Amino acid sequence: MVQRVSSAAVVVSGETVGQIGAGLMVLLGVGHQDDAAAVRWMADKLVGLRVFEDDDGKMNRSLQDVGGQMLVVSQFTLLGDCKKGRRPSFIDAAPPELAERLYDDFVAAVRERGVTVGTGRFRTHMEVTLTNDGPVTLIVDSP
Repeated sequence: MVQRVSSAAVVVSGETVGQIGAGLMVLLGVGHQDDAAAVRWMADKLVGLRVFEDDDGKMNRSLQDVGGQMLVVSQFTLLGDCKKGRRPSFIDAAPPELAERLYDDFVAAVRERGVTVGTGRFRTHMEVTLTNDGPVTLIVDSP
């Protein structure tokens, strides 16, 4: 899930571990089917996603175009299936070892594209705050 933000931050045990100004807040869920190709595709997609306004007020500029930043937070609950019962099933979520590796690879791939990236802390309880700009919120799924 991607949100255009004017600011965002992640706090763990009272410590701010990641913080950005204007840019994209990415809640990254990693599934069993995800791999290195999905990581590259998602990095390219999000860095180039035209969700920032141009001089005419149209969403025609990308994160790179506006010099924005990205905050990436691991979010396995995005893969929660709530179709049956009252408790979400997380069977589609990747095991933690795979998810953490692909999360780290995604962050590295975004940085390689010249974007400043803040992060959360994998496998910890995080407090995430953001100011959604627009609001603009999109769900982007790898092919």
